[in-house]
Amino acid sequence: MSKTFSPKNTSEVLAPVAEYFKVLSETSRLQILSCLRTGPMNVTEMGEATGLGQANLSKHLKVLTQAGLISRQQKGVSVYYAISDPVIFDLCELVCDRIGNQIQKRAKEFEQIKGLSTLKK
Repeated sequence: MSKTFSPKNTSEVLAPVAEYFKVLSETSRLQILSCLRTGPMNVTEMGEATGLGQANLSKHLKVLTQAGLISRQQKGVSVYYAISDPVIFDLCELVCDRIGNQIQKRAKEFEQIKGLSTLKK
């Protein structure tokens, strides 16, 4: 964040940021974003790709559309959804890399603990 925040307005300035992350906090929505990475899809195609039911998909597609993460376009009788801002994948990769680093760090710690327990035998 490049702006300087004063304690007085921090809450109202950060509220949209919190809302953005709230949209991304649902596993099903991340699945939808992931399958749209390959290109536009309709609800039937997304259902097959994610295993989510139509009602569930529609609910999450509405949230993602309202948040501006995806767009919808009518093509004949079908509605196709697409990623509006591909920067979302940079954010997801950053988070996934961070989680991967944490897992590797914990694995090393467990290996050290495991090594200590074999010394006692």
